[in-house]
Amino acid sequence: MIFFIVTVLLLAILIPNIRVVPQTTQYIIEFLGKYKTTWDAGLHFKIPFFEKIVKKITLKEQVIDSPPQPVITKDNVTMQIDTVVFFRIFDAKMYTYGVVNPINALENLTATTLRNIVGELELDGTLTSRDTINGKMTAILDDATDQWGIKVTRVELKNIIPPAEIQSAMEKQMKAERDRRETLLQAEGHKAAAITRAEGDKQAMILEAEGERDARIARAEGEAKAIYLAKKAEADGLKALKEAAADTSVLELKKYEALVEMSKGQAAKIIIPTDVVNTVTQSTVFSETVGIGNVTPQGKTATPPVKTDPCCNK
Repeated sequence: MIFFIVTVLLLAILIPNIRVVPQTTQYIIEFLGKYKTTWDAGLHFKIPFFEKIVKKITLKEQVIDSPPQPVITKDNVTMQIDTVVFFRIFDAKMYTYGVVNPINALENLTATTLRNIVGELELDGTLTSRDTINGKMTAILDDATDQWGIKVTRVELKNIIPPAEIQSAMEKQMKAERDRRETLLQAEGHKAAAITRAEGDKQAMILEAEGERDARIARAEGEAKAIYLAKKAEADGLKALKEAAADTSVLELKKYEALVEMSKGQAAKIIIPTDVVNTVTQSTVFSETVGIGNVTPQGKTATPPVKTDPCCNK
């Protein structure tokens, strides 16, 4: 009976002192109020009444979302800025014994660092230098928290809220800038359209001139070809007559045909060579046809009798 009671008491004392540490977690163990060791993930046994788990620390990355802080810029503009700090604990012992309430200390250090950095910038520089501010704050906080066992991995400015009057002025400035850009774009569009129209008119005139030039060249080539063909036909005819050994009567007939064609023209005068005239006058048929060579003198016109006036010739 006594053995059973002793066994139960021992189990009641020993079982609560068997601990399992989860992954990414560390336990700080003190022996009689003094740091003894750090438990990593796994199964551990704590000496009853002498050892104590004073802190359970997670090694996962953590986030501190600070509330908006009033910050004054170099040009005396007060605005509200809130930050987000990403950190993790790399040394559980330093985190436990380095500072009282490490999270609160990190928040206060973040606020003071932000005021110092923004205080060296003007309003426009603060609004356009988020990356610069983030980088400076990360470097400063990471260096300052090493002795606390904290590794600051990243700092981000979440919101930058300037005063209402500054926001109104900025909105008006942005609207004016957008209007200016719109005007410039419209002007550039009109300019491009005018240049395009001018180029189109120029090309049209060039094409029209080229078309007229090509038409003139084609007409000239057609007329030249027609003249060439006519002369060639005439030459071929003469060549054929020559090859056929035409007699004098055929040649005389060709002369007559040429005179007939000449008489059909609109010329006021026709100059005929003497040998042609002699030939024509000797040809009765051709003289009767065209009326050339008719040398028969026309009768003289009778002179009308002069009437005498009985009144005046007395």
